[in-house]
Amino acid sequence: MSAALQRTPLHALHLELGARMVPFAGYEMPVQYADGLKAEHLWTREQAGLFDVSHMGQLRVRGWELHASLERVLPVDFAAWPAGLQKYSLLLNEAGGIEDDLMVTRLADEVAIVVNAACKERDLARLRALCPGLEFTLLDHALIALQGPRAREVLAEAADLKFMHARCMRFAGIGCCLSRSGYTGEDGFEISVPNKFA
Repeated sequence: MSAALQRTPLHALHLELGARMVPFAGYEMPVQYADGLKAEHLWTREQAGLFDVSHMGQLRVRGWELHASLERVLPVDFAAWPAGLQKYSLLLNEAGGIEDDLMVTRLADEVAIVVNAACKERDLARLRALCPGLEFTLLDHALIALQGPRAREVLAEAADLKFMHARCMRFAGIGCCLSRSGYTGEDGFEISVPNKFA
């Protein structure tokens, strides 16, 4: 018997908007809306679209010798890495083999990591095992991606945020963290916000 599918904080909104839901990485996720995939694709390429990527794992890491510990499992060098810069990286195993890819952001006193949805529990267990002195917190946050050429106009409050940078700020009166990676190939932002405000 398969486990029940999890739902993102925006699940009810997806249903309200007529989304066709499908299983993906252990979650019930929207695959398309009534206007169809082509219309959604074109809108995102010409305007800006919202994507619910809340199934991804969002980690915050703190602890003594934080950067030195993480450098043992991530092929990165924190020495010349300023706070607010985001990098694409890999999670390594004990033999230096690749277990997963992820996004890593150096913040003022912690490191933010976004791991793939299907691997988040495994990745978290691996990180905890290989960096036992660090504190890993799996956030109870939604992750919403605003993607498309008009994303900068829509999210004017963060228009000055450079590509592959991140910052925590208040948006619409709510504390959130934003990054700018544009993984669809268009310009874009990723907005991490507590579930209750999603």
